Amino acid sequence: MSKKIIKKSKPLCEEMTRPLKILLVDDEVTILTMISAWLEAEGYKVNTCENGLEAIEQLSTFKPHLVITDLRMEGMDGIALLKEIQKYDPVLPVIMLSGNAQISDAIRATHQGIFEFLTKPIEPPDLYRCIQSAFSRVGTCEKEENAFAPNIIHRSAVMSQLLKQAQRVAKTHSSVCIRGATGTGKELLARAIHQSSPRQNNVFLAINCGALSEQLLESELFGHEKGAFTGAVRKNIGLFQAAHEGTLFLDEVGDMPASLQVKLLRVLQEGKVKPVGATESIDVDVRIISATHQNLEVAVKRGEFREDLYYRLNVIPLYMPSLAERREDIPLLIDHFLSLQAEREQTEVARFSPEALEYMIAMPWPGNVRQLQNLIEQCTVLSPSLVIPLSLAKQSLSGSENKFQTLEEARHEFEHHYLNRVLRMVEGDTSHAAHIAGCNETDFDQLLSEHDLNPVHFRKVPIEDNTSLEKDNVHLH
Repeated sequence: MSKKIIKKSKPLCEEMTRPLKILLVDDEVTILTMISAWLEAEGYKVNTCENGLEAIEQLSTFKPHLVITDLRMEGMDGIALLKEIQKYDPVLPVIMLSGNAQISDAIRATHQGIFEFLTKPIEPPDLYRCIQSAFSRVGTCEKEENAFAPNIIHRSAVMSQLLKQAQRVAKTHSSVCIRGATGTGKELLARAIHQSSPRQNNVFLAINCGALSEQLLESELFGHEKGAFTGAVRKNIGLFQAAHEGTLFLDEVGDMPASLQVKLLRVLQEGKVKPVGATESIDVDVRIISATHQNLEVAVKRGEFREDLYYRLNVIPLYMPSLAERREDIPLLIDHFLSLQAEREQTEVARFSPEALEYMIAMPWPGNVRQLQNLIEQCTVLSPSLVIPLSLAKQSLSGSENKFQTLEEARHEFEHHYLNRVLRMVEGDTSHAAHIAGCNETDFDQLLSEHDLNPVHFRKVPIEDNTSLEKDNVHLH
């Protein structure tokens, strides 16, 4: 096999922020060196192993998106390795190579579930074709949520669905409103949307609208001239000007004072901002991503939030689930935060005892992911050994967050999860959901109101019609 000069194929996912990872397994070092050079030239991240046992160890650490392995190797052969790979991840694609393959080998490997069987010597174009076909077949471009949102750790279906929606939303210029409880990671999602958007090469700026006084918030958003008010010793251009052609994230927008809601609406309508004390307005082009823990529809009905501003911000609604709604993610998040803590402190990675882990999965977690991360840091610091016991987990969760739920609290939590599940299943169709729940639509709507659930947030996002999404968004989206 001689290496040829090959024209590089078009990247599989141009929008991806991280390269796809390939684990290459062969007991011939020359083959490993040559094929890894081909793949790295194509932009893939490659790890190599000289035997099956080493490859098994790398599955959980390297987390490959594809495995390429030789069939005949000393010790564990390719078929035995394939079986171990399938135990780790049944849908992880595997391409198998063989230098002196028999038809029976190919049939045996195919029956075991490999993606494709190639006979050595192989040529780069054939290998590239197989790789891209494998990724396309398993939907890697669409499923590669870690590349879209690498800091959002998950395995739950509800988070996968959210990230798929967000990834499609990112490609548009439309305004996005992310609803969810405090500590769920709304800003992480906003940053992921920006990083996959047409504005990704420009600035992303964030501000908490509920953390500043009215005067300071106005100055931070719209800017001010020198001497515009007491203490204005220098000119401030404001976040709208600073984020020109980029993205501005308005966190806790529901807490914005009424007077500033009027000014924000004017900026969104006109695409112009007028700093405090200035005589002329300035053109700005900014994509708005907002977030809130409040139910803005209820706030509109109460007169606490402007209805016209709500519709400007809520073009594309997304819902960030609470940690209690994605319990499948808790073990994964725990492992992630334990690794981060070990890296920060330059220590070995600790782990929770099985009893402690089971206890933590069952907890209500009112503080969501943020609370979980803080608890893990506390436990790793206080634990006398690398195995964190149940007693320490309970101690760290002591107080009101650790008390046993009352019957009313348990009933309320069950209802909330049940309604979420039904609405997701019927994609926000309240009539169908009420029928499944066995109640009339009026009672069902009342339940949704009591649990602060908006069926609109569960409906499919019509991303395909970009024109309708972006209507009236001439300058500011």
